[in-house]
Amino acid sequence: MSTTATAAYVHVPFCRHRCGYCDFTLIAGRDDLVPAYLRGLERELRFHPHDPPTGRTDLKTLFFGGGTPTHPGPADLAKLLQLVRDRFELAENAEVSVEANPLDLTEEKLQVLIDHGVNRISLGVQSFHDDELRQLERDHTAVDLQRIIPVTQRFLPNLSVDLIFGIPGQTLAAWEQSLKQAIHSGATHISTYGLTFESGTAFETRRRRGQLQPTPEDLEREMYALVMEMLPAAGFEQYEISNFARPGFRCQHNEVYWRGDEYHAYGPGAARYLNRRRETNIRSVLGWLAKLDRGLTPVADVDELSPDTQARELIFLGLRRNSGIDRTDFQRRTGWNLEDFAGDIITRQVEFGSLVSDPKGLRLTQAGRFIADRVIAEFL
Repeated sequence: MSTTATAAYVHVPFCRHRCGYCDFTLIAGRDDLVPAYLRGLERELRFHPHDPPTGRTDLKTLFFGGGTPTHPGPADLAKLLQLVRDRFELAENAEVSVEANPLDLTEEKLQVLIDHGVNRISLGVQSFHDDELRQLERDHTAVDLQRIIPVTQRFLPNLSVDLIFGIPGQTLAAWEQSLKQAIHSGATHISTYGLTFESGTAFETRRRRGQLQPTPEDLEREMYALVMEMLPAAGFEQYEISNFARPGFRCQHNEVYWRGDEYHAYGPGAARYLNRRRETNIRSVLGWLAKLDRGLTPVADVDELSPDTQARELIFLGLRRNSGIDRTDFQRRTGWNLEDFAGDIITRQVEFGSLVSDPKGLRLTQAGRFIADRVIAEFL
């Protein structure tokens, strides 16, 4: 069965170490598995049944995430990028993004990235304060960032910076300083995420033992309010709950997710969405490799979306965007009028001041963004 997907995600599971807050699919301290991973990825890139007759697909966006895609050495990094480029054609002006750990970004690796068509980098800065970086178990320092960011921008000017707020012990003043440094860094895009204590992580274990105290909710709210004040004032447009971009620098790949469009995905733990069907690969790197070595699909879970589920997902994803949900587009894609589908919920949330409903569509108010998860959960 063919697909209209013009986006692809590739998961690279290798890291120097696992940070205490991280629940992503990764493997640390096993660089010996990189060659096997590359062989497995090559097999999976050829395995997927949703290929056009030519065996190649034109992409408008390509995203390498992790883990840490820039962790493998230069030769392995070049092979990784070339494997994917051999499988896909890139459309003119395609966005090619790579997530990166600051300490990985040597000039040699940066040259490998641009030689293989990468034109956007997402840097896991998280904080500009050493005490917060230690708390997060990051392996770089504020001084490292002062050296690495300018070098990175010399090779790849389209730089996105990730920051975390709500770190235990973090003050509002320290958070403001990190935001100022991100703004003045020259970044074209800034993502800000509230720290969460995910099940199975070291941070969640320490929280349950009383060794880590989550940031009070009112302080975390002040931190997010500061984000929505400072970044737009500095010329960054908020286009999604956590994401801010200078004009022309939105992450086009993530927009694919939030629009509910189709996308390919490869690698351990990767999830694809094609033909109203979600497939998620085995999270275990060794399990993923074992399946592919035997010529079997690495897919662990399959979910065929019913029309009702697809409509709810479009609401869930669309409300994350500042532009919200377009009524005409929603009806075209689902067959439902928004009010016919969820009128009672919409009315209630409008009365609460969490949503704006107008002839064009439905979107969160600024007050609604503070409680977005709770508002969106009403529709699920």
